[in-house]
Amino acid sequence: MKIIKDPVHGYIDVADFVLPLLDSPLLQRLRYVKQLGFSFLVYPGANHTRFEHSLGTMYLSDLMARQLQLDEEEQKLVAAAALLHDIGHGPFSHAIEPLMEDLLGYPHHYIRPLLEDPYTRDALEGQGISPADLVSLIDGDHPLSGIIHGELDVDRMDYLLRDAHYTGAPYGTVDAHRLIRSTLRAKDQIVLHESGINAAESLLIARTLMRPAVYYHHVSRIAEMMFLLSVTAHLSGNRGEAFALMRMDDAKCMHTLLTSPVTVARELAEGLYARRLYKRALYVGQDQVNAYNLAGKASHHDERVFAVEIADRAGVPPHLVLVDIPEFPSDMSLPIQVKNRHRVLGLGEVSPILTTLNETRKGQWRVGVYTLPAHVEAVGRAAAEVLHVRPVTTQKRLITEG
Repeated sequence: MKIIKDPVHGYIDVADFVLPLLDSPLLQRLRYVKQLGFSFLVYPGANHTRFEHSLGTMYLSDLMARQLQLDEEEQKLVAAAALLHDIGHGPFSHAIEPLMEDLLGYPHHYIRPLLEDPYTRDALEGQGISPADLVSLIDGDHPLSGIIHGELDVDRMDYLLRDAHYTGAPYGTVDAHRLIRSTLRAKDQIVLHESGINAAESLLIARTLMRPAVYYHHVSRIAEMMFLLSVTAHLSGNRGEAFALMRMDDAKCMHTLLTSPVTVARELAEGLYARRLYKRALYVGQDQVNAYNLAGKASHHDERVFAVEIADRAGVPPHLVLVDIPEFPSDMSLPIQVKNRHRVLGLGEVSPILTTLNETRKGQWRVGVYTLPAHVEAVGRAAAEVLHVRPVTTQKRLITEG
């Protein structure tokens, strides 16, 4: 048994069977991958890593496993899945995800090939943990997947608490222990007892408030778009390097871009390193654009198509225009159920706040077009034409100016 001091959860007990996984190269790499990508450019304290998040997720998963009275083998499986669930992340975490999906064809949680690593495979099989079951649990195809993969999972509990702690944003408060103590297992699914409704609502509120303040802060998004274009430019002459780059940590990736033979890649990386960021030329919500139509063209490739057209109309080089079209937020459907004294209900049936939060999330959605300060006006006009931006209403203008 090893004890690790964590700033969020206090002391974390690490069982002996976990230690070989903890020391595996796949997990140790996460010490050098930032949890929040480029959010440290907004919140200087946001330098925490995927490694400590993985530890925190394992800690909370163990609490839930005990609450659900899982047997020893199930507890081992859940702990291993919680610890390894993020090993597929590329440098700067979610910042590189669009390119990972475009170039490699799969997202970060597709970890099956990584478990072929001899060290990790031997560590799992030595404890009787099936890599296939572990993958199934992380992918959401296992009866216990709700512990790590769901609307109220321990992964989300930890990152909300951890991100709020390191950014200083006061919105990520989650009563994780109350939520865990309110969970139970019924008919091969994890359900929430009615005593946990308030804690569940608090988590959903935290998710909603953290989106614009942290996860979709415009400065973070600008930095991410600059990073994506830098990586794209660097790989333009050698797409075969994509897999190796996705397995780098943050520092090695940034060094690769800063020393890239491709001028555009190098200049964008230098701008990131010195925090010389692009500025907002256009920043509009669903009331001014066709959100469903644009969000359906949210791949990095399609964003670049828009960027090239806008740059052409504005008379600037294509690499000076960045277009950011986030995925339109889906409704929080809460597949986890609430069990009251009579029957099992969907949380939405007993919590009217869910509808309000879903509408709020849609209202937070923004399309951003970014460029250097000298080109903001020209690029903004061109972007409004290309994206068919509607004029802001008088009422909306008064609220904004007020």
